[in-house]
Amino acid sequence: MTYLFKNTTLSFRAVTLGLSKGKARNLTFIALLFFFSNSFASVILIPMDAESQENHLKAYGITYWVLTKQQKVQWLLNYRGGSFMLPDGETIRKECQIRGVSFEVLSDAKAESILDGIGSPSQNQEAVILEKAPKIAVYSPKGNQPWDDAVTMVLTYAEIPYITIYDEEVLDDKLALYDWLHLHHEDFTGQYGKFYGAYRAAPWYIEGKAEAEALAQKLGFNKVSEEKRAVALKIRNYVIGGGFMFAMCSATDSFDIALASEGVDICEPMFDGDPSDANYQGKLDFSRTFAFSNFILERNPLRYEFSSIDMTNQRRNVPRESDYFSLMEFSAKWDPVPTMLTQNHTVLVKGFMGQTTAFARDQVKPTVMVLGENKLNSEARYIHGIKGKGFFTFYGGHDPEDYQHRVGDPKTELELHPTSPGYRLILNNVLFPAARKKKQKT
Repeated sequence: MTYLFKNTTLSFRAVTLGLSKGKARNLTFIALLFFFSNSFASVILIPMDAESQENHLKAYGITYWVLTKQQKVQWLLNYRGGSFMLPDGETIRKECQIRGVSFEVLSDAKAESILDGIGSPSQNQEAVILEKAPKIAVYSPKGNQPWDDAVTMVLTYAEIPYITIYDEEVLDDKLALYDWLHLHHEDFTGQYGKFYGAYRAAPWYIEGKAEAEALAQKLGFNKVSEEKRAVALKIRNYVIGGGFMFAMCSATDSFDIALASEGVDICEPMFDGDPSDANYQGKLDFSRTFAFSNFILERNPLRYEFSSIDMTNQRRNVPRESDYFSLMEFSAKWDPVPTMLTQNHTVLVKGFMGQTTAFARDQVKPTVMVLGENKLNSEARYIHGIKGKGFFTFYGGHDPEDYQHRVGDPKTELELHPTSPGYRLILNNVLFPAARKKKQKT
């Protein structure tokens, strides 16, 4: 028995050898069903709910990979945890299988039905078109290993390519080459991460300080604090001009402190060799900052803290077993940007510590959106805002799967956390610039 199919039509011909007409009809019907079901399977759905997806993090990598092939993707906001709808193809199916990403093959009719449901005014859902893979830069010292930073770890795990840049590239106006910039856990105030109190005699601290001073001199600055502020101003201009910036841990508050203290010496002698300005607190200009205002700087060089923005030392009433923060809900149709940034398979995300763990709610500017919060401690964990033509997102903490990361701790093995909700928030920001721009309603 042989079945012959014409490649360009839906007709076929059955040739039977020694079969009755009835049996031949039955086999013909079965073959037709098989053929039609495969003919209409033209869409791949990557589900992102907790029950269906085995590797949420690598799913972002698949989506990014498809975008690099000049193919568009639909991000189904609030549908099964923020699923992705991709064009069907044997290459994409195989790539999903290789990377361990769960997927479903849908007929055109099924895909259309899903999109019709998402488009209903009664559903808080939306389909956002992703058009182009963003070019990604990570601002990080050249000697840092990928596991020193949560973002470089998850980009590597998800197989999303990035370029590492640092002060020389930023000051040489190379940021214009990139769509998305991540700030490594940097100290933009020139106080060497405020590690002086505990680690000033450690070889790595002494070496790092010497390297920073040498780089500042090479770039034409007398002090590291002056050089870092110049870098912060370049990054500010990058965002104002339309760039996307994402920062975690100490890069968040130290960035705003550097902007607020432009023209003011806030460093004590052990950091820059001369006294700080008298009454420097009163000279801060909060109109220059992105996210924070009315904060008080920590003057004591022995304290591992930059300012009152950070809530780390006010978290005594937050036991680890109940340390979670909740993601805010937004209107997918009216506010697609914050909705994209909060896509997840859970609304509760495990808390995690860092030099800057969370932000005091009363010091977050009213124009900045709080995307995730711990109401128990009145703290914002995840915030987002607009500056000029660009966007910024600040995410408190060091590593979403390492509760209290310390100097010298082993790296996180993301193979053990492929469905991490905390890491998903980072990857939401990576794909965010790929979205077709829509005017925000609110």
